[in-house]
Amino acid sequence: MLGNYEHRIDQKGRIAIPSKFRKEFAEGVVLTSGIDQCIIAYPVTEWQKLSDNYDLSPFSTSKNRELTRFIFGNAFDIELDRQGRIALPLWLRQHARIKEIAMIVGVNKYLEIWSNEGWERESLRIKEAAWLLAEGREER
Repeated sequence: MLGNYEHRIDQKGRIAIPSKFRKEFAEGVVLTSGIDQCIIAYPVTEWQKLSDNYDLSPFSTSKNRELTRFIFGNAFDIELDRQGRIALPLWLRQHARIKEIAMIVGVNKYLEIWSNEGWERESLRIKEAAWLLAEGREER
């Protein structure tokens, strides 16, 4: 999944998945909180791979348990409606600070859904740091 797309949130909190990605989400969508103040939308098959490979041991480190709670505790199973829309739960919209306009960003095997302002900031930050990231450096 590639590119970024601007979409309006309707009064019921729904957003249209770009038509070119709907095939990947035909079996459903799993939405969860992104660590970077966005919503992550996984096709069901990719979510299954993620959860199958994730250490869910209740006796793992406290950081791992907390991250597990964050990812899985904030996840929602969603179905596309006939128009290819998904309902974004209020909690996730609040987490990502999404109001009327959202950016849907293709990130290879999943989508990220950002507030318009949040994506502008993130996109600018990445653009400015791209050469550092490419070289494996974190600072100038």
